[in-house]
Amino acid sequence: MSEAIGARTPWSGLTGMALGAIALVLALFLHSAGPLDPQPTVGQSIGEIAADIRSSALKGLRGEELPEPEARPWSLDRTLATAAYILAGLAVILGIVSFVLRENRRVAVAAVGFGSIAIGFQLFVWTVMIIAGVIIIGYILGHLGDIFSGFG
Repeated sequence: MSEAIGARTPWSGLTGMALGAIALVLALFLHSAGPLDPQPTVGQSIGEIAADIRSSALKGLRGEELPEPEARPWSLDRTLATAAYILAGLAVILGIVSFVLRENRRVAVAAVGFGSIAIGFQLFVWTVMIIAGVIIIGYILGHLGDIFSGFG
């Protein structure tokens, strides 16, 4: 009877391992190939942020109502990043199912490992990007007077 259990193909572990590997490759591709959608230049982005900060501050001082935030459209980059998170999550879940079904431990560990590394890599990259963004916005806010002094 134990031979019949051991001879079974570890379908959940193998599927999880494949999904985790795909998620990891997709995450590495997205963060190394750069944005696939057209992006504005850094100057345009920083100028738009500064203009938004200025107009929001003026509206707030005047007591005007601020416009409702708009939903961000689903671009190719956002869709692929979400797909990488979903595939990585499925890999972890299937790896856990593989443990529960007592399938091959190496396959189950590989499924959980690939999925976890894919999720961890994406979270690490986003954390670094958020920290860099906060530094840039802090610099802009610190030098807002210098930026707009040339217009007066």
